[in-house]
Amino acid sequence: MTKYFPAQPKFARKFVAPRAIACVGALIAALACADLAIGQSAAPVSAATPTAALPVAASAPGEIVGDAQRGKPKVAACIGCHGIPGYKADFPSVYSVPMLGGQNAKYIESALKAYRKGERRFPTMIATARSLSDQDIADVAAYYAAQR
Repeated sequence: MTKYFPAQPKFARKFVAPRAIACVGALIAALACADLAIGQSAAPVSAATPTAALPVAASAPGEIVGDAQRGKPKVAACIGCHGIPGYKADFPSVYSVPMLGGQNAKYIESALKAYRKGERRFPTMIATARSLSDQDIADVAAYYAAQR
């Protein structure tokens, strides 16, 4: 038995199989984020746990404040694409994936919320953002903003 279907053209062997592998990887990343959002998040932060690397401004009661330490385990699925320098995704089209380390937290929060609402269109990011709570988004944004 051959690795590919015998009638499959060389083009399909070179381009379709890697694209399918990338899609499966993106699906696994989205499912990992969904698991985090459903309740398998990191252990609670205790008083002895160091706080975020960036200073947290005083917030109004009820305002969600991101915590870089809580964000660290939540980015496990993100680094598969956003942690690889020069990485290019090829589904649904070829584009350069942005590096998020050092990016402004408010920008990351805004982008993730736009994906969650469907205002930005990229299937993997829409699925990932929809699996995150507002607190998760704030924590992920704080984590990436703390990276230099």
